[in-house]
Amino acid sequence: MAEETKNTTLAKEGGGSEDEIVVAVENGIVINASGYKDQLKRQYGLVGLAGIAITVDNAWVALGSSISVSILNGGPPGLIFGLIVALFYYSFIGLSLAEFASSVPTAGGVYHWATLAGGPKWGRMTGFFTGWINFYGWMFDLAALVQICANISVNMYVVYHQDTYVPEAWHVYIAYLLVLWLSTAIVIFANKAIPYTQHAGMFFVIVGGIVTIIVVAAMPKQHASNYFVWGSFEENNLTGWQGGVAFLLGVLNGAFTIGTPDAITHMAEELPHPRRDLPIAIGLQIGLGFLYAFFFAITLSYAITDFSALSGGFNSYPLANIYAQATANSDGTQNLGATFGLLFIIWCSTLLCCIGTALTNSRIYWALARDNAVPLSSLFSKVNEKLSCPVPATLFVAVIATGLGAIPLGSTTAFVNLAGSFIILTTVSYAIPFLANVLTGRKHFPKGPFHLGKFGMVINVLAVLFITLFDVFYCFPFVYPTTVETMNYNSVILVGVVALTAIWWVAHAVRHYPGPKVMQLYIHDDSVVVQGSLVAEAAAAEKKRD
Repeated sequence: MAEETKNTTLAKEGGGSEDEIVVAVENGIVINASGYKDQLKRQYGLVGLAGIAITVDNAWVALGSSISVSILNGGPPGLIFGLIVALFYYSFIGLSLAEFASSVPTAGGVYHWATLAGGPKWGRMTGFFTGWINFYGWMFDLAALVQICANISVNMYVVYHQDTYVPEAWHVYIAYLLVLWLSTAIVIFANKAIPYTQHAGMFFVIVGGIVTIIVVAAMPKQHASNYFVWGSFEENNLTGWQGGVAFLLGVLNGAFTIGTPDAITHMAEELPHPRRDLPIAIGLQIGLGFLYAFFFAITLSYAITDFSALSGGFNSYPLANIYAQATANSDGTQNLGATFGLLFIIWCSTLLCCIGTALTNSRIYWALARDNAVPLSSLFSKVNEKLSCPVPATLFVAVIATGLGAIPLGSTTAFVNLAGSFIILTTVSYAIPFLANVLTGRKHFPKGPFHLGKFGMVINVLAVLFITLFDVFYCFPFVYPTTVETMNYNSVILVGVVALTAIWWVAHAVRHYPGPKVMQLYIHDDSVVVQGSLVAEAAAAEKKRD
């Protein structure tokens, strides 16, 4: 550490400068919270960041598009009350993540926070496992979202070709590939335009959501009864499980709806004011996402007139059927234009969500590669500064997602496994730094603008307990009794991910993984506050170099 302090001036608790992106000055070069020189342009303001947060979360769209996950778990009551329960326990997760993001805003997100929370003894290991588990979780989310967009694409075609076209699984996969690689191309070649695409995404999520809710509420010639929407849980519990278990299993739909609170934390190094803006964006994402999803869930429930038509299997897309029921003409014939229009709104929103999620995934893998945590790190850590994009990492994400998208070709429960694995893996990656932070007395993080204070310990513990409880239930079989076709493989996927990470830890990380540079910036005893003049001088010199 003595050698380091000769060349490095470190910021303490965000530093004394008004420029909150500066954490240290090393040999005259400004260092950000990740311990690196900025390589990505800080082009996203609070509005753009909020757009990405709301668009990636895409809550009302996610709820409607993943309704096959919970529609058998008590029908509308399970759907609505499950969402409320998901909001309750994700609030503790969101608060804990917001505190981390306000303290140490890095593209590594929970990967770096787990490293810090583990302290000098365990930080390398906790960070390494957290980073990989989080990356795998987001890969499953990307695959699930692209699968949704592909399903919508096929259903839009079906609207006008119902008598001549029978959709098959491989048709959806072709659409999946087109959506995935279009999103990848935009992330690579149109990165400068992504803030504007996310503004468009925010428009479709907010305005499109309002339009959809109004249309679905106003057009039905007949609405479902109040009892069906709020009290028909028992008769619509078709899982074979008892009521309590069936309900808790169905909370997965609500979790998938609002379960992306760390998404925009990986954009930290592309924000001018990350410590201030990230907690706000996390709050907006969870709060606004829930409100839209809640009203959308109620509206959908009252529009259902034929519940039996929705049970087409876990890989089906019941939302298209609900739209058809909601917009049907008085003589019972379908209003094809209205159905297609509603699907088009949700397709646009989902496509933009896929772009934002591909962006998030590429940043996660790139952050791991910078710290020599992945195979071929020297390749995947490269950034094309002209495109402002880590191109190799982005392409790698697309290749892995291509493989994951093929799973539904051979499994009738593939979509539920994709959604469930996303929730389980990401929440496990949250629980590790939360628990480590508690066990180390919450002493390794400087106070940011958003700090939980005396309530932090309780909030962190409750987040870990709720994650543990619900992740156990998300590993239960979807129906009981179960078969090979309806088996839940989330537990197998979790164990497999941990095993693969452990193998790579032993084979590579024990000897060759130094840990992220945030360890050097924050886990020490001799930090000094950056002097404003020194920061200004270094920043000016950095601009001249660029």
